[in-house]
Amino acid sequence: MTQENHIFVKEYLLVSDFDQTLSFNDSGIVLSELLNIHSFQERIAGLSHINLVQQGGELAYLLLHDPEYRRVRKEHLIEVGKRIRLKENIVLLSRLLAGLDGHQFSFYVVSAAPEEVIQSALEGIVPEDHIFGTRFRYDDATGEIQSIIRVPAGYGKVAVLEELRATLGIGHDRVIYVGDGSSDVHVMLHVNRIDGLTIAVSENKYITQIARRTILSEDALSVLIPILEEIAGWDGTKIRALFASHGFVIQEWDKVRTDSLTIAKTAAIATPAVAS
Repeated sequence: MTQENHIFVKEYLLVSDFDQTLSFNDSGIVLSELLNIHSFQERIAGLSHINLVQQGGELAYLLLHDPEYRRVRKEHLIEVGKRIRLKENIVLLSRLLAGLDGHQFSFYVVSAAPEEVIQSALEGIVPEDHIFGTRFRYDDATGEIQSIIRVPAGYGKVAVLEELRATLGIGHDRVIYVGDGSSDVHVMLHVNRIDGLTIAVSENKYITQIARRTILSEDALSVLIPILEEIAGWDGTKIRALFASHGFVIQEWDKVRTDSLTIAKTAAIATPAVAS
């Protein structure tokens, strides 16, 4: 191949959260419904309030310590994955990321959701070795969760991302992270610091103030828009043409920056007496 025909491909690492980023459901909610366990949200809120575990790691804590969740077995987690409702077009997103105008994106999922849930939900879409979730050690005799091997929550996500980046040999500024909630704050701050691209896919105020871009859609393909704009330098016309070539039309695309503030009255200020 002559040098004139040689195409240099820019390699990137794209890491995505799972719960409510690639899916509409929270794994803990679906698991609780499966086992008919009530008050999941209240238990999570209680753990968050006392800061006992890293945000995002609450479900792992319940599975290990809460009496009602102690009956969870691996088969329950696999069934939860089958019940998770995924966002549209994750398959096409994964395929397009393999090569876009000289840019190639290695797609990984890093989440505090149980690994069995993510693997089951994304079976045939994302390879198992590209999925990093909470990993448990099970009792060989009873199948009960015995201990936690790893929880990619908080700084745990940063550790997994850096391990992947080093293994793939990808530069700091070629890292993209997509997330939706408070448990993504640490990893987004880290990616911003190393000049990567952070994308929020929810209106969570803790991450929209941190993420370089926010994109709201029920379709997983939407994350391509900030990637193509910020990294590939595409304009709206070229992006619409790409979507059209795959049978999609972007019906509404509102670019909005919203300032959210609350204004309250100060305490009454005494009016100084006027000299007569």
